Amino acid sequence: MDTIKHIPENGKTRVVIIGGGFAGLKLARQLANTKYQVVLIDRNNFHQFQPLFYQVATSGLEPSSISFPLRKIFQKKSNVHFRMADLLEVNSEENEIYTSLGKLKYDYLVLATGVSTNYFGNKNIEEFSIPMKSVSEAIFLRNSILRNYEKALNELDPEKAANYMNIVLVGGGPTGVELAGALAEMKSEILPKDYPELDFSLMNVYLFEASDKLLNGMSEKASTKAQKFLEKLGVIVRTNARVADYDGLTIRLDDDEEFKSYTMVWAAGVAARPIKGISENVSVRAGRLQVDQYNKIVGLDNVFAIGDLAYQTEGKFENGHPQVAQVGLQQAGNLASNFKRLLQNKEIKAFHYTDRGSMATIGKNLAVADLPGIKMQGFFAWVLWLFVHLMAIVGVKNRFFILINWVWNYFTSDQSLRVLIRPKKRSFTDKASLKVKADNMIA
Repeated sequence: MDTIKHIPENGKTRVVIIGGGFAGLKLARQLANTKYQVVLIDRNNFHQFQPLFYQVATSGLEPSSISFPLRKIFQKKSNVHFRMADLLEVNSEENEIYTSLGKLKYDYLVLATGVSTNYFGNKNIEEFSIPMKSVSEAIFLRNSILRNYEKALNELDPEKAANYMNIVLVGGGPTGVELAGALAEMKSEILPKDYPELDFSLMNVYLFEASDKLLNGMSEKASTKAQKFLEKLGVIVRTNARVADYDGLTIRLDDDEEFKSYTMVWAAGVAARPIKGISENVSVRAGRLQVDQYNKIVGLDNVFAIGDLAYQTEGKFENGHPQVAQVGLQQAGNLASNFKRLLQNKEIKAFHYTDRGSMATIGKNLAVADLPGIKMQGFFAWVLWLFVHLMAIVGVKNRFFILINWVWNYFTSDQSLRVLIRPKKRSFTDKASLKVKADNMIA
């Protein structure tokens, strides 16, 4: 395998970072302008802000507003090199990785690949449901909803029309709760204006959660209040409801109760993808990689894992740190500090997570927040949620456009991005015809 081109061998200690999410991006930024050579590798050429995927899916924000080109971030950082590639294998004995672009030597390797959707081995659910782990999947959901409403207009049978209009969400974590609230608001304020011929009493938004409460990582008060907010908006919330199967239309619970919808969003769990070359012995809960207090993968001297991929226990986190952005950001900050300390021949410091709280928004003026020493619900929690997420967005321009969209949507209750974008099918005269499925379009 050839070596990745145009990354100079300049004698600098090379840190290779796999993944441009919250953790990987922060680490790369903090190592910019240091004596390290930093190589950041990601399968996309942009950073995506996952907490706002649901707003793309419900036409509240443009995909570009929550995406930021990685190359632009590092334009003036001469020691940082970005490559868009897939990681194929890690060879820890030779200190090199194999990617879709070629191989690359490293002095230190940091895995920050995150996690993907966990279907718990159910092939039908994997085939027919819609996940929410990327911008492209959020666009796919938006397209699916709009396409199904166009189809509902051509149904005279109310039951068949309802099958297109109903939306089922599986998973009562932040993604499911926030998406359910946004869809309920679309049902009451937006979609009836676009589709006045449809009877919206036929439409139901369902939220199924397998455990006995929503927002399991938050307080009992936040969980209870979130459910009340959702039910106030008209969402049908079912806890202790485990989805057993889905065939593209019929959703079957494990007690054999059935519901029908052509749109089912799966946000019920995550799992890490196995990385070839990393021993299965260090893979623990849902494929996460076991690391020590310095985020070093157990058994490896110079390979680290941070973010959702890393499994580290301490204190009350006996089952590992929560898979939230704050953990990854703090781990990246500590690891960057340790790399700098190594340059100064100083002792490195162990990582300790500081829980700064959790938040979830349910709808306009409705949110819940568990902060150190205080728990908030309603309007003030909603304002805090807006501020925190706006400040976390990469790029001043992106923040500006998001703020404008939020203000417009707040006062008009009318998102303006309800466009169904589908590619044309193209035929080629060379070796074979290339058929592109419209529903897989990435806008």
